[in-house]
Amino acid sequence: MQFNPNELEHSAVYKLLTGSIIPRPIGWISTVDANGINNLAPFSYFNAVGEDPPHVMFSTTRGNNTNKDTLNNVLANGQFVVNMVTEELAEKMNTTAQTVPSDVDEFQLADVTPIPSMLIKPMRVKESLVTFECEMVHHYFLENHKNGGACIVIGRIVMMHFDDSILLDNYKINLETYKPIARLAGSNYAKLGELFSIKR
Repeated sequence: MQFNPNELEHSAVYKLLTGSIIPRPIGWISTVDANGINNLAPFSYFNAVGEDPPHVMFSTTRGNNTNKDTLNNVLANGQFVVNMVTEELAEKMNTTAQTVPSDVDEFQLADVTPIPSMLIKPMRVKESLVTFECEMVHHYFLENHKNGGACIVIGRIVMMHFDDSILLDNYKINLETYKPIARLAGSNYAKLGELFSIKR
């Protein structure tokens, strides 16, 4: 079948995209507002976009033309942390996906530990095995939207933190100890399954 997205309901487009573009890594983004209140929320429209210099992107939807707290904070101070999500953190990450008032600290809500970053103001999740301190370099609001669209944020990684338990020789990552999870559709997530290699 063929689908013209301009002729589909918004919910149908969402289901087709999130059900077919899988698995998606989860960027657990921490920010801070002008009053020093921490914010922590997961985004599956997220990925690395380059390593020279290292940059990541995440996109936040804008239901009812309203910015999420994460976006408001990043636009205000230009900083965010990406905390990578592992199997052990799945439930806590999911807790921070709910909509709560902007004066609620999601670190407390999810019972995770905030620890200072080295170069930026937003806190990092201590329990996360990989965290990236980022400074925003660009943002772009999707045009011609019907329901509020989304904003794409690109950030330059200024500091990387890796737990010793997942590091192998020559900067390689031990997937057996890292155990990342990925987003599928609906309420579904994925662990790493059977791996295979193809030489280039």
